[in-house]
Amino acid sequence: MIGELLGVPAGFRDQFLTLLDPYLNQPTGPEMLAASTGLTGMLTDLFAEKRRQPCDDLISALIEASSDGDRLSETELLATAYLLIVAGYDTTVNLIGNGVLALLRNPSQLAVLRADTSLLPGAVEELLRFDGPANITVFRFTTAPIRIGESDIPENHIVVISLVAANHDPGRFHDPDRLDISRNPNSHLAFGHGIHHCVGAPLARLEGRIALASLLARFACLELGTTDPLEYRHSLMMRGLCTLLVWCHRF
Repeated sequence: MIGELLGVPAGFRDQFLTLLDPYLNQPTGPEMLAASTGLTGMLTDLFAEKRRQPCDDLISALIEASSDGDRLSETELLATAYLLIVAGYDTTVNLIGNGVLALLRNPSQLAVLRADTSLLPGAVEELLRFDGPANITVFRFTTAPIRIGESDIPENHIVVISLVAANHDPGRFHDPDRLDISRNPNSHLAFGHGIHHCVGAPLARLEGRIALASLLARFACLELGTTDPLEYRHSLMMRGLCTLLVWCHRF
């Protein structure tokens, strides 16, 4: 979906995904350098092609975008494309995978959703809160000393904010460790907040609703296909499964 939006040619999408993998896990220095060099080269070539032959895609639109004649520089284009790729690809994959797992582990909630798919928008919000696709926000830096709770954070220090912890705060959510697809209100922070709120939130919500609706419409029964412990990706930022085995029974 992200490749389609950006305008990555179909023939390059396998390479596109391979180059993304180190960004989403915990790579070694050489692996990260190789991925960064490869992705930068791929995007630079793509920018050049879109300048020669613009298409109806996001990269062409970013190249053409201007304010009073001031267009994005090559560095700004790369930074924006990196953001859209890294933030847009794995997060929705994780939303769908984590969400399906949560429903399989809560069969009564899955049954309620199957019986009334009009609950899908609220269900997606609850799945985002319950086991969202991102562990943490992007790093913040203190510009002055600050006290949070009983902790003093000096100036010029990195601050890492846990979205998972915030979304399970018992001071904010009643019975936060219980999946409730009818939870209301549900002001979770899976998409961040304020000026850092995810620009792709509407797309992620739409993809989540479509994926779950299609799964429920196609299969009469869904069951977790293993009793073994599930393995999560080795990533500080992303929360997602390596694999999810599901038994699917058609209607």
